[in-house]
Amino acid sequence: MKEVHTTIMVLDEKKLNEFIEKVMSEWGGAYGALLTFIGDRLGLFRAMAGAGGALTPEELAKKTGTHPRMIREWLAAQAAGGFVTYNPTAGTYTLPEEQAFALTDENSPAYIAGEYQVIMGLFKDEEKIIEAFQTGKGLGWGDHHHYLFEGTERFFKPSYIASLTTSWIPALEGVEEKLRRGGAKVADVGCGRGVSTILMAKAYPNSQVIGFDYHKPSIEWARKQAEKEGLKNIAFELANSTDYPGDDYDLVAFFDCFHDMGNPSGAAKHVLQTLKKKDGTWMLVEPFANDKIEDNFNSLGRTFYSASTVACVPASLNENGPALGAQAGEEKIREIVTSAGFSKFRRATQTPFNLVFEARP
Repeated sequence: MKEVHTTIMVLDEKKLNEFIEKVMSEWGGAYGALLTFIGDRLGLFRAMAGAGGALTPEELAKKTGTHPRMIREWLAAQAAGGFVTYNPTAGTYTLPEEQAFALTDENSPAYIAGEYQVIMGLFKDEEKIIEAFQTGKGLGWGDHHHYLFEGTERFFKPSYIASLTTSWIPALEGVEEKLRRGGAKVADVGCGRGVSTILMAKAYPNSQVIGFDYHKPSIEWARKQAEKEGLKNIAFELANSTDYPGDDYDLVAFFDCFHDMGNPSGAAKHVLQTLKKKDGTWMLVEPFANDKIEDNFNSLGRTFYSASTVACVPASLNENGPALGAQAGEEKIREIVTSAGFSKFRRATQTPFNLVFEARP
């Protein structure tokens, strides 16, 4: 008779329970992302912020034209998640000032609502992303749901308002002085819907700022926004990072887009060709990342790796690119930039979420 060997798996019950507890928190967060997006979309948080105090579910429903039973359940979920507070005696809910600052103030440096729109857009792209996993053919930026473009603009705008002209450009050697003096020329490559381009044009009215992007709907949106602002020193053009027109730029800027590109080496070489040879500057703003993978195993790294998996890496693969990913890190960026012919490369400054690099010919 044939002998049968049985392998008995011994599990650490404490570790198993800890993992299940973590998973339950993940489930709550996943459902919560949808509910937070709905709260943003229906103006629920704004209504609570403007109420000047606590509200019952019925009062919030009346303010927002929504159904009170749905609102009661939504508020309970938000309270369980720590987004709102609950007074069991009065049966009322309050949006704390700190949460209101992050969820309703679009000019707040802590404004987070845009990221929930990004997440919802990526969930809508589920089948396309699965296909990218199976085929390796990637998924172009322009092939995503429009929530991604809109949410990305809303997500990045607060940090650009807080940092771009107050610390990032001042951290570059001699650049701010040239832009303020006037007569300088700036290329904002991969400008998306034009937030960074418009901020620079407003801050430096005597310099010319041109935004370039290959995504036509974003360029059309950016043009309308610039027109609303009445800016005369700005333009937006359809172009790729490897062939945008012009030369003798005093500053070329790439904001949170270099790692997405299909040909980052080609883009770097084109920047070198289009910069002023004597004192032109290339500013690259990239997501914060440590060079070793394991040093990014934290909440920020998880967020960036996750977003990179479903948006950044597929975008590069769609163009047969190297798929640097959002956590490429300083060493990899430096390698590409210096290999393209730049003689100087340094980390000019940083934030908890971004690394700002300066490269010169």
